[in-house]
This record gives sequence, C-alpha cells and structure tokens, in this order.
Amino acid sequence: MAGALQVSDPGGLAPDDYAAALHDELRRLWRRVIERRAPQVLDLVLDEGAAIPAGEAATPCLQAISIWFQLTRIIDENTAVRARRLVEASLGPAAVEGSFDRALAELDPKMTAAEFSDLTRLLSVGPTLTAHPTEAKRVTVLEIHRRIYRHLVALETHRWTPREREDILLDIEAEIDLLWMTGELRIERPSLRDEVEWGLQFFRDAIYDAVPQLFERFISAGRDRFGEGLEVTPCVRFHSWIGGDRDGNPNVTAAVTREALARARRSILLRYRDDVATAAARISITSRIVPLPPDTEAAIRAIIARISEAETLSSRNPGEVFRQALTAIGARLGAMFDGPGQGYQTVGQFIADLNVLETGLRAIGADRLATRFLSPLRWQAETFGFRTATLDIRQNSTVVTAVLAELWGLSGPVPVPGSDGWSRRLRAELGRPDLAHADRSRLGPEARELLDLLALMRAAHMSDDPLSIGPFILSMTRSADDLLGVFLLARHAGFGAEKLDLRVVPLFETIDDLRRAPEVFDDLLKVPLAERSLRSRDKTLEVMLGYSDSNKDGGFLCSTYELDRAQRRLTESLGRHGIRPVFFHGRGGSVSRGGAPTGRAIAAQPVGTVQGRLRITEQGEVVSSKYANRGTALNQLELLASSVLCHLPVRVKPVADPESSDALEALAGLSQTAYSTLMSRPGFIDYFQKASPVEELAMLKIGSRPARRFGARSLADLRAIPWVFAWSQNRHMISGWYGFGSAVQSFRQVRGPAGGRLLAEMFEGHRLFRLMVDEVEKSLMLTDMEIAAAYAGLVDDASVRETIFGEVQREHAASVRALRDLTGSAVLGARFPNMHARFSALRPQLDRINRLQVALLRRSRSDTGTRANLPLMQTMNCIAAGLGWTG
Repeated sequence: MAGALQVSDPGGLAPDDYAAALHDELRRLWRRVIERRAPQVLDLVLDEGAAIPAGEAATPCLQAISIWFQLTRIIDENTAVRARRLVEASLGPAAVEGSFDRALAELDPKMTAAEFSDLTRLLSVGPTLTAHPTEAKRVTVLEIHRRIYRHLVALETHRWTPREREDILLDIEAEIDLLWMTGELRIERPSLRDEVEWGLQFFRDAIYDAVPQLFERFISAGRDRFGEGLEVTPCVRFHSWIGGDRDGNPNVTAAVTREALARARRSILLRYRDDVATAAARISITSRIVPLPPDTEAAIRAIIARISEAETLSSRNPGEVFRQALTAIGARLGAMFDGPGQGYQTVGQFIADLNVLETGLRAIGADRLATRFLSPLRWQAETFGFRTATLDIRQNSTVVTAVLAELWGLSGPVPVPGSDGWSRRLRAELGRPDLAHADRSRLGPEARELLDLLALMRAAHMSDDPLSIGPFILSMTRSADDLLGVFLLARHAGFGAEKLDLRVVPLFETIDDLRRAPEVFDDLLKVPLAERSLRSRDKTLEVMLGYSDSNKDGGFLCSTYELDRAQRRLTESLGRHGIRPVFFHGRGGSVSRGGAPTGRAIAAQPVGTVQGRLRITEQGEVVSSKYANRGTALNQLELLASSVLCHLPVRVKPVADPESSDALEALAGLSQTAYSTLMSRPGFIDYFQKASPVEELAMLKIGSRPARRFGARSLADLRAIPWVFAWSQNRHMISGWYGFGSAVQSFRQVRGPAGGRLLAEMFEGHRLFRLMVDEVEKSLMLTDMEIAAAYAGLVDDASVRETIFGEVQREHAASVRALRDLTGSAVLGARFPNMHARFSALRPQLDRINRLQVALLRRSRSDTGTRANLPLMQTMNCIAAGLGWTG
C-alpha cells in the first residue's frame, strides 16, 4: 500500500545523511517490488550470509540483487552531483574539485586576459565513445536508470507536499518494478545498428545539453578571473568509434560506416531544427517597437533572402525579422534531410547566420535572449557540426598488410612482409606520381572493402562537414611500413600523390611497440609523402597509446611505466622534427585498462606531454556512468577540460628526478619479470580458461565483436576486454596488481634501507608512483583469495592448479605487505573511504554470487545440456554490476 511508504524530505540534509536517507528509501521500494514479484526469495535475498541455491530460486534471487546493485550506482551518481552543488553553494565554485574556477585560480596571477585567450585556443579535449563491448546493460535498462535518476533529482526540491513526494516515490517504485519485468539480459547479440543507437542516445539525453552549460561555466570562471570580454573557443571535440572500428569485427563494413555517419548527422540536424523552431517561437521582437541598426537589419534580411520562400516569409510576420530569419534557418536545415547539396553547404555558413542573429539581439540590449536561445545553439554547432561526433576509423595492421600483399600479387611476386624488399617497394610506389591503380574486380572481398572504406573517407572530407570522419587509426602498429601501407592503399583509393588528406594515427599497444615508437616515427618521417601528409598546419601529430594490451602484455606496473616513458621519448624525438605529439589515451574503466580518477590520471601525465590537448576513449559502462545524465555529463566534461587546462604550456616544468626515474624503471622491470614468469608457466592458459568464465563470456551478448581478433585460440590473440573480464569475475584481479609485491620486495632487497626511504619519498611526492600504488591498492581491495581458490578448484589438473594458484597467492601476500609498508594502513582500501564503504556494503552479496557462479560453471561444463546457462549469465551480469565494470 502507498501509505506504508516512509516519505521524508532529504532536501536539507548533509551529504552523508542525505545519502543514507536515499539509500533507505530506495531499499524500501526495492523490497516492496520483491515482495510483489518474488516473495518466495525475499528472505534469501536479504540473508547475505546464506548460499544462493543453484536451482530455480537462483534466477529471481540474482535478479533482485542485480537490481539493487544498479540502484546503488544511481544513488552514488545522484549524491555526488548534489554534494558538488552544496560545495559550490556554500564555498563558491573555486572550492569545487575539477572546476574551471579552481583551475583558473591556480594560474599565474600576472597572466592577462589576452594571454589567457591565446592559451585557451590550444585547449582541446576529445572524449571518444568506443564500440568496445563492456556494457552489459541493455539500452532499455539504461533508459529506466535515467528516469529513476531524474526522479531522485526531483526529490531534492523542497516545494513538494507530502502527497506529491509520495507520488514521486511511487513512480520510482514503478520504474524498479519495470526493471524487474523488463529483464536486463540480452537475448540476442546487439547489431551494429543497436550499438550506433546506444551511442547516440547519450548525446540526445545529456551531451547536447551539457556542452552549452560547459561553455557557460568556462565563461563565468573566465569573467571572475579576468573580467568581461573573454573570447571562448570550443574546448571539446567528440569522437566515436561506433560504426568505424573494424579491428577484428568483420561486421563493420563501409556500408555500416556510411549509415553510422548518416544517423549521427540526422540526430544533430533534428536537434538544431527543434531548437531553431523554439527560438523562432520565443523571439517575437518587432522592429516597429525596437528598431534595429541598419547594418544589423540588412544582415538579418540577407539570411531571409537566401531561401526561395523569402517573400512569403516576410509577409507572414511583418517587422519580426528575427523570427523570419530563424524560420529561414530552419527551412535550410530541413532541406538538408533531403540529401547532400541541399540547405547549408558548410557548417561555417550555419554558424555565421547564428552569429548575425546573436549580434543583432545584443545590439538592441536583448542580451539575455541571445544567451538563452542563440549562444547555446552556436556553441553546439561549433562543437557538433553536422556530424554529432567525428567518426574515427580503426583497422588492424595485419589486415592492411594482407590487402597490400593481395594487391601486389595481381602483378607478380610479392616481397615478404617486413623484409627489405617489402620496404623498398612501399617507398618506391609511394614516390611514384603516376601510380597504376589495381583492377578492383580481381581483388577479394576484404581488399575491396578496405579500398571502399578509404574512398568513403576521401568523400567525407569533401562533404559539408569534413570533420564528420576522423583519422585512420592503425592498431598493432609495429613499424613505419605498417603506416606506409595505409598511405599506399589510400592512393589506390583515389587520394592524391603530393599530400594525402588523410590522418593516419599509429596505435602502439604492446610493451615492445611502445618502446619502439620513437624509432617508428624517425623512419616514417624520412618518407616525403608521409612527412607532408602527417605534418599538420599547427605542427601537431596524433599518437594513440594502448593501455589494455600493454597491460595484458607486461602487467600493470610495467605497462604504466612504459606508457609514461613512451610519452616522454616521443615528445622529445618528435620535437627534433619540429612536431608536437597530441596523445590519444586508449583507456578503459578498470584499473587494468588505464582506469583512474580523471583529474589525478591527467595530473600524473609527464610534464610537457599534454600542453592543453588530449584525447581519451570512453568505453562501455564508463560511458553510462559519465554521460547518461546531464548533470554528471557536465561535471565530467568540466573535470576533463579543467584538468587538461592545468597542463597548458604556462606550467613551470620541474627538474626531472633521475633517482626516481631510475627507481621506476627498476620496479617496472622487476614487475614485468614476475608477471611474465607467471604467464609462461606450463598450463597457464588452461588454468585461465578453467578457473574463469572467459569461455562462457560469449553467452553474454554484450557486443557485436567476437572475443578474439582473428578466431585463434592463443593468449596473444585474446582481446584485452575478456582478459580483464575473466580475472575480475573470478576475483583474482591479477591484471591490476600482479608483480607489484615482487617488484617492491626485490627493490628493497637490492637497495637496502636507502631503497626503502626512496620508495617512501616517492609515495609522498611522485605523482605517477602514487597513482600506481593507489590503483594497485584498489585492485587488491576487490581481490579475494578465498573466492579465487574456489575458482582454482575448477582446474582439473592438480599440478597446474597448485603451481599457478600457489604463485598467485604468494604474489598477493607480497603485494599486500608492500602496500602496508608504503601506506602505513593496515586495512586495504581504507585510504579511499567512499569506495571502501561502497564495496564493503556490496561484498557479502558479491561473495555469494561468486560461489554460485563456481557451482554453475562446474555444472555447465560437466553437462552441456543443463539449464544452468541463464543463471550463469545472471551471475556474470551481477558481478559486473557490483564491481562497476566488466572489463
């Protein structure tokens, strides 16, 4: 009954009390849904110490726990946004961590407004939504989450009567009930069309609105620091891989990419059309009452005159030139739905028209109308263009090499890839102005597809929004030849001979590739065509760094160090060519894949390697947690941009500390040795497959890509996402900490007391080392050797089981000891109270789900016809929801 609800008003509570009250309120609603839908399992769900039976009761029990995990995430999101608002309201925006105001307050006090404007032209952050299948929740479920979040925001207000508040709570209960009845598991693998739609919904629901607010915050912070008149340029450029990433996904074709471009374009055009229509309806200014300056009126009438219905439009609302001009703009936007060449020919034309109207409103003192209706629209146009996001293209170097070999094979013998003959032929053909094009009809499907893709990229660069398609990102780049192969294929696809309008971005992923990166560029820039094509107008060059595969290759500590070192070396080596690198960080949500608090991760980047420009990937469930709602999207974008702002060239570069650098190099090497030793143990792959649900992951239809790039069964071919997923599910978590304990222990043994003192000093004062230690501790907090032992019991071979798990246990103990020595904390995770409290609350439920998963894995593997598959998939979903990420 509705009367049983305990309705309270948490609006005036302190953050901790508010969170507790909200937690209690939603838990009551959650219980009521279970009582209605599955009363037989309520006691079992609430008894966190009881084992979940593997029978029929498992499904509703897991469903209930999973929904509660989801609700706690929504509570966390709501309370975090509210806490930020309270800090700003009581202490001012400069007190908010990650705000523009705080970043500007830390700049040189002698800096002038003009100097700051010049610097901010360098500021550019590029969040990139990827197609990586790490989001286990369906779009429908995410939409329910968003509605619950909005109801929680509504509850914060003080204006509701008790009856009105009760209605909101009943609406929340109905949404929780809908979660139950909807079911979160995908029955079918999502199509690429589904994935494109998944990405676009974040723009429609949150990002389109958040960007103008981001600009408003930036202007406000600049005004407070420098006064009026600060010029603002777009500081955020969105990219996407969804529909463009074909690395190991044969389903992504040129046709799919073309459709992804079209749907993203349609999405933003619809938004512009609606916002222009709203502005036209609201701005009802008539020149009979407020005359316009003659030049301004002439400019506005020129906008009207550009459409064929100009005469009719002028007679419809006589004297209301703003409304007429906005209607004309809407008509030109509407014509763009009819196909290329209709309406606006360039984004710049659209922005220019908006500028004219905005200037006109300000000329008659209607500044607030301009700020409310036209400035946001102009900022959106400057940010999203006619594209929503720039669609990057990604392909593996193996495919490029195979296609080039096939193309050369049409005319005779083919040199061995990687040989001197291969390199000589590449360079000779690239330098040939009259390159003979291959007969495409004689090529296989993969080769024709790649050439069609490159032709599509060329056409997109000549469209009404050349930024609709981004660079060609070459994954597993190992040599200059890999990159030159893309340039040569581009020439066969129709690009010119002097300079290619194609940005080719290398993705360095393995430890060896990161170490060779400077030499790759030194070799590449010796080729005239490549040098001319890569050298941009502002003398920058984009380089992508892979966190996931480098971690899988060398372990967390080694990977983190080598990524840092690669940035330093690339900045130095490219600097000798007069080029500044812009780094694109391929991070994921988990520690193992580069996940870390945004502000601290950027602050820990090598000084001088950011310089105001940065790109990062946003993957799977990380996109949901950051961009599902306008408030969180705005805060995340401000945090990202302000953190990069702090890395503008104005920063004083501290003198490098050779002793700390030497220590980090030693720790990375020692850690890699321990990690590689484990990977090379006989039977390790068998242990990994048996002691985790990696093979069963395919049942969770969370993405359109296969788990392995080329269908092989080797560890090297396994994608980083299922690698991290598996070690997370079985609570080993080795991808986030393994090798740390051995490294610290060996370092102390070799260096003695002086080494211990150095590590203590680095923990206190070295940002990168402190970040490493913190993230290792978070991973170890989630690790559980007792649960891990239960998974190890799934390994049939006792010798393999005892050897591998024995090493994991010893390294775990060594890592915990090393952490306690460094931090002085006896309790893992106590230094991160919010995360520790949240995980402690969820841990009993997670532990029992892990134990159930072990039982279900054993049953499923012994009887392939068992019906344990549904609850097994539910356990994977539950554990992912509890941890906050799949991989």
